[in-house]
Amino acid sequence: MTTPDGPGPLADPDTFRAAIGRLPAGVAVVALRWRDVDHAMTASAVASVSLDPPMLLFCVHEDARFREALDAVETWGLSVLADSAGPVADWLASPGRPAVGQLARVPHTTGTRTGAPLVADAAAWFECRTAAVHRAGDHDIVVGEVLSAVQGRSTAGGLVHLRGRTRPVR
Repeated sequence: MTTPDGPGPLADPDTFRAAIGRLPAGVAVVALRWRDVDHAMTASAVASVSLDPPMLLFCVHEDARFREALDAVETWGLSVLADSAGPVADWLASPGRPAVGQLARVPHTTGTRTGAPLVADAAAWFECRTAAVHRAGDHDIVVGEVLSAVQGRSTAGGLVHLRGRTRPVR
């Protein structure tokens, strides 16, 4: 792949994946309710965008089932996973998991502002409304206005993705 006006070819995607895997990234679960079914995905591309107004973003693959649901549903929840939630992150990142009942094995509650599933015992929770979606290569960047933000237990650590694995951080 080359850039249209750039200095030559872009980095090889496999080499890029291996190198970017060395950047620790926080792990979260983004979830919503669509057609009476809870949908969720693990996300490690999450960032704060703005404090005024409060906004955050996450990235989703353009072909993901979750991406289709985002076109139909305006609101969603984001649970920042605590250090003990590695199995939750792995399950919700598993390709081919069933669409129906995927949260049956994940303790969760329902957000009061959005009706979106929120993972229990997370480090923090955000309920959001989609403000914008931007295409970026094979992913879409979803920017959300934060309707509510709640912190979890003060002793909760975090979960990071590094070199293809989730790792607890205290």
